[in-house]
Amino acid sequence: MSLRDKVAVTGIGETAYQRGATRSSTELQLEAALKAIADAGLSPREIDGIIPIGITGAPAEELATNLGVEELRFSALTPMGGASSIAAIQCAAAAIRAGVCNHVLIAAGRNVTSGARAGARIHQMPQFHLVTEFELPLGAVAPAQLYAPMARRHMELYGTTSEQLGEIAVTCRGHALLNDNAIMKKPITLADHQASRMIADPFRLLDCSLESDGGAAFVVSSAERARDMRHPRVLVSGIAEGHPDSPSAITQRPDMTRLGVAKAAPRAFAMAGVTPADIQVAEIYDCFTWVVLCQLEDMGFCAKGEGGAFVQGGRLRLGGQLPVNTHGGLLSQAHMLGLNHVVELVRQLRHQAGRAQVPGVELGLATGYGDLGDGAIAIMRRG
Repeated sequence: MSLRDKVAVTGIGETAYQRGATRSSTELQLEAALKAIADAGLSPREIDGIIPIGITGAPAEELATNLGVEELRFSALTPMGGASSIAAIQCAAAAIRAGVCNHVLIAAGRNVTSGARAGARIHQMPQFHLVTEFELPLGAVAPAQLYAPMARRHMELYGTTSEQLGEIAVTCRGHALLNDNAIMKKPITLADHQASRMIADPFRLLDCSLESDGGAAFVVSSAERARDMRHPRVLVSGIAEGHPDSPSAITQRPDMTRLGVAKAAPRAFAMAGVTPADIQVAEIYDCFTWVVLCQLEDMGFCAKGEGGAFVQGGRLRLGGQLPVNTHGGLLSQAHMLGLNHVVELVRQLRHQAGRAQVPGVELGLATGYGDLGDGAIAIMRRG
């Protein structure tokens, strides 16, 4: 049973993104959820499925109580870190297609700049059990330290350079300057990237995503119900998740440069009946610049090892061949576990993206990258 074009993203919502929020993660999550529900033209009573994202917000039952959901028919968790929000779309689509529920709310809230840093939080997750036992004692605590060897391996194998990673950082910052709800508002150049301090070789400060506070949410409904809802339909044409070889230990993989999205992308493209050449805009999970480059390779936009050359020459900028992260991404808008990528893709396909609008866009994708390389991809079209 194919999920192609069976569901649509019908509502989107975001809070203001900031650092040093004074409200709890749950408050931020609820604000975004209410905005997404209202954007869909629904009332909270009509929500009958909830998938909360991340470890900082409220569980489904608490969200249902606070929102006034009358009957929660479906709840789930998709514990894949940054790939969770895209994996949740697949989960919601399956539940809706099976007739279990009608409208699924997917929501996250984060207040992390006033709480524990990322390195402390991620080791609470069960998928980090082996990392905590074998790599943490050697000093691999934070995500930058865990993923840096993957990027360094890519450099050694294929000649990828720090300047090429910098192209991605500069592109995302340029797009963020067009977004009123982006945290980073100062332009940067490639020279700024190269001058930023080293965090974990080869990652410099400007290769790393933000620690930020806020909430984001969206609603998934059946494609038929979406015909009569408030906005032009944004159909989910292809959806898949994939997990890398040796999924719980990066250093034990036969190829450290191959991510889970390499397995997911062929299935998603086949489901949608399109190819990478058909994609007009891409919101690619960007916890680190190298993760964008590697996903471009693994999805088939270029061959393995050619990502460095592919990202140069303005190809990823608005007006280029493949505009990427038109909202600024995790690198420059906010780190909202990738939900902001879905929100931006929906805006693009509704033709509501303001100054960052890709003209005439009809087809795009969003990806997620999980904690140890899990991958998920959603291909969406205006319909």
